[in-house]
Amino acid sequence: MELMLAITISITVAAGVLLVLSGELFRLVIGLAMLGSTVNLVVFMTARPASLTPPVIAPGVATLPADAVNALPQALVLTAIVIGFALLCFSLVLAAWLARRQRHADVDRLRTTEPAASDAVKPPILED
Repeated sequence: MELMLAITISITVAAGVLLVLSGELFRLVIGLAMLGSTVNLVVFMTARPASLTPPVIAPGVATLPADAVNALPQALVLTAIVIGFALLCFSLVLAAWLARRQRHADVDRLRTTEPAASDAVKPPILED
């Protein structure tokens, strides 16, 4: 099971990086969401997912079995999934609003949303 999860993590990292580097706004948002899901898989791997021993202490026993599943990373991943989904929804709505306002979704052409060169509060990104 660990090998299958490691291969899945590798594939999702590769797909996420490919989508982030594509240069299109919606693909960038989906790629970042995939990379966030990959982090969830990495944290889930620390919980010993191949073990079938539940993290339950029997009455009268003082310690947890050594090969028991760790429940804390599973709870953290469950929380991260909910937060990641909310962030993905907000990012997609924001990207849709920006694409509708600018009439395109190309990341390289979104330079018009940056502050003007004369703005003292928010200095612009300098060109190379």
